[in-house]
Amino acid sequence: MDLYTRTSYALATKLTKRYSTSFSLSTDLIHSELRKHIFAIYGLVRIGDEIVDTYQGDDRKEQLARLEAETYNALQTGFSANPLVHAFAVTARHYGITKTLIQPFFKSMRMDLSPLTYTQELYERYIYGSAEVVGLMCLKVFCVGNTEQFVQLTPGAKALGAAYQKVNFLRDIASDYTQRGRVYFPGVSFQKFTQKDKARIIADIKRDFATAKPAVEELPQTVRSAVLLSFLYYEELLRLLEATHAKDIKKTRVRVPTSKKLRFLAKVRIGL
Repeated sequence: MDLYTRTSYALATKLTKRYSTSFSLSTDLIHSELRKHIFAIYGLVRIGDEIVDTYQGDDRKEQLARLEAETYNALQTGFSANPLVHAFAVTARHYGITKTLIQPFFKSMRMDLSPLTYTQELYERYIYGSAEVVGLMCLKVFCVGNTEQFVQLTPGAKALGAAYQKVNFLRDIASDYTQRGRVYFPGVSFQKFTQKDKARIIADIKRDFATAKPAVEELPQTVRSAVLLSFLYYEELLRLLEATHAKDIKKTRVRVPTSKKLRFLAKVRIGL
């Protein structure tokens, strides 16, 4: 079982690095004892995203239901024949990640199975399940059993997850609409997306970042640099989105240049 578990974590690591260079760049700064557990969380989330975002089969609902059931079963038994689910379950059992955090994630994934017109309530529910609880899962790992610290940092972790997700929504507004028929922002029409819409969204994201920043500074030293690097990256994405006209966001996906990412990495490494 030790070999299988190690191999499962290795697969989660490979998946993460293959899918997201920016995320893997940040996670490289996490203490080695904790890093594999963050990859395991990402692995499960990635499978859910793939089912609802890229898989084209008519059985997407059933596939997602099977993944959810397999995850809960693995939480109970400590084993799954799916290596990515297995790695997640081992991590979840070790750090106390329970169905309280996992169920909202799958609820949000189910919301992606069919087009929705998002009200503010649905938007907040989706953000909570797709992003905030993922941040809280990571925080469980970061705090290594320190319940008081987890409770103290929870509002900031939720705000950071929400900020990252909203930045992604804004950056990917074109592909979400043209490829999947989705517009997550309440009261926003893709065809009529305006500078005023963009300004309102960015102001909301800035409030999330302001809430999150003190929590980032209070994170354990084993993970602080990694989260700070991702924070700087997403802040820069937001700055670029703010500088880009709404009509251009609908046509061009904003990216942070590699040179800027490396400057952020150097800045974090020397502790500036």
